[in-house]
Amino acid sequence: MRRVVHRGPDDQGVWIQSLGGNQPGAGQSHRANPGVAFGFRRLSIIDLAGGHQPITNEDGSIQLIFNGEIYNYRELKEDLKRKGHRFRSESDTETIVHLYEDLGLECFSKFNGMFAIALWDGNRRQLVLARDRFGKKPLHYALQNDRLLFASEMKSLEEVDDLPRRIEPAAIDLYMTYGYIPHPLTIYRDIRKLRPGHYAVYREGQLEEKLFWQVDWNREERISRAQAIEEVRHLLRDSVRLRMRSDVPLGSFLSGGVDSSLIAAIAQQERGSPIKTFSIGFPQAGFDETHHAQKVAEYVGTDHTREEVPPESIEILDGLVQQYDEPFSDSSAIPTWFLSQHTASQVTVALSGDGGDEVFAGYLRYQGLWMSDLTRRWLPLGRLLRSPWIQRLPHSNHPRSFLRRLKRYGMASGLPPAMRYMNWIEIMRPTHRAGLYRENFVDRLGQHDPGWFLDQSWSISSQRDLVTQASIGDLHSYVPCDLMTKVDIASMAHSLEVRQPLLDYRLVEWSAKLPIDLKFRWGKGKLLLREAFYDLIPPSIWNRPKMGFGIPVADWFRGPWRSVLERNLLNPEMKLGRFLQVDQVRSMVQQHVSGSQVVVAGYALWNLLCLERWLQLHPEVEFDF
Repeated sequence: MRRVVHRGPDDQGVWIQSLGGNQPGAGQSHRANPGVAFGFRRLSIIDLAGGHQPITNEDGSIQLIFNGEIYNYRELKEDLKRKGHRFRSESDTETIVHLYEDLGLECFSKFNGMFAIALWDGNRRQLVLARDRFGKKPLHYALQNDRLLFASEMKSLEEVDDLPRRIEPAAIDLYMTYGYIPHPLTIYRDIRKLRPGHYAVYREGQLEEKLFWQVDWNREERISRAQAIEEVRHLLRDSVRLRMRSDVPLGSFLSGGVDSSLIAAIAQQERGSPIKTFSIGFPQAGFDETHHAQKVAEYVGTDHTREEVPPESIEILDGLVQQYDEPFSDSSAIPTWFLSQHTASQVTVALSGDGGDEVFAGYLRYQGLWMSDLTRRWLPLGRLLRSPWIQRLPHSNHPRSFLRRLKRYGMASGLPPAMRYMNWIEIMRPTHRAGLYRENFVDRLGQHDPGWFLDQSWSISSQRDLVTQASIGDLHSYVPCDLMTKVDIASMAHSLEVRQPLLDYRLVEWSAKLPIDLKFRWGKGKLLLREAFYDLIPPSIWNRPKMGFGIPVADWFRGPWRSVLERNLLNPEMKLGRFLQVDQVRSMVQQHVSGSQVVVAGYALWNLLCLERWLQLHPEVEFDF
């Protein structure tokens, strides 16, 4: 519990029960005296005085701890009261206990929220774990012969002395590919992540995991544009309204992009009085959106403040690496960290625009997928883009340059759709990784293919158009493993709760059934949001190019971050040498700092730097390769 005090600085609770007849004493092991133990740290949001955890039902047969929020708890509570349940608090947590009493394991599909739940059912002598549909809240577990350990963050599990720290080789290959380690794997062979939208039941030494979020992602329903506009207005406004339920100060992230601007505008209408909005900027104009955020704040009427990420931000690298528990190299974790720190100084809950690109087809890579499919039909143009002379055009050092995108489209246009998409999202391509790996590591990987995760995510909507397949695939891969992980860890490190209205499951399920031409047409995404909410934010925000939330990694590695890069990755004793070829890593660094490599090499080097620092900070890990 001490390792995760940042997740809950306001309160704590412990409940322990022996299953062998005697209360565990000092020095007794779980083997000698089986039992169940819950420990909890609370960040108080709803019912500040009465929401203590663990919480129980009327007869004490059920005990529950829960991280997150159930947004529709008031509606569920009224129904439960009519059925005779008695409530002792006003918290959303107690709703979970009573709904489980009524519905058992079917209860999780009724919750609209973000949650990691652990529930002990004394009558059935079973432990139940559950995680929300998009993995907004983390839940890790370790299953051994005679016990189950679980925690929000792996740093708590690392406190268990006899839990092995063996490195999972496939996890390293996946990390080098995606920049994160997909569920259910972690960097450790003996620790797993509970998959989003699943519950798991541990009974008599056996763990069974099942999906509770059942959706037919191949289903498409045609409705009129007017109907779609009316429905999206209702769903998104209701989603924001539910997520503004809080007994503590609430604000909103405001980047200056469409999604965060729209959420802030709706929240401002709901509140009436000015809400607080927060943005993070950069000293380099090509990465700074804060002037757009200021324009939105003035247009909407929020109380807005701005902070800046300085080049010296590399000083937080080790703290960031430690906080994420396993290798994680989305560089936007740095601005998210500073934005959360800035926001938490004034409020305890913040709304964000996460999920808008996936739900309403807004990413530039969706444009690339659509364009590559179009060029395949027009064979002369497709051959032209794949021709060697296109690839010999000068490099661009800007990650969003037209020339760089054109070259990537050309390289990928001859591949099958999922592989085309993989080509655009992967940090390092297979040939690049193969050139870095030492022979013993390649042998240890065997036939492992990191593409399984993307294929699995795409396969659930295989009968839909390519843009829909990509967006639904992202909702099941990138969103939980990268986006939600990044936001949860960075925000909870500062005791800030972040809520994502655009990822309300009702909105996602409804949007997924829409024909793609209502959301995306001729390379333009978010059409439905624009038509439904155009008047809420300045026209210039709808019309401006998409920027994303990246940082100038490539430039800073040639400038203020260069010494950190070279100190770690030019070191002949670096830990990465255990499975990577040191000379190849040195060559990557030297080519980049000399200016002879394109910007994407900056992200590959950030990936390696984060992995090296993680290994340096975890000397106790065990290798078998």
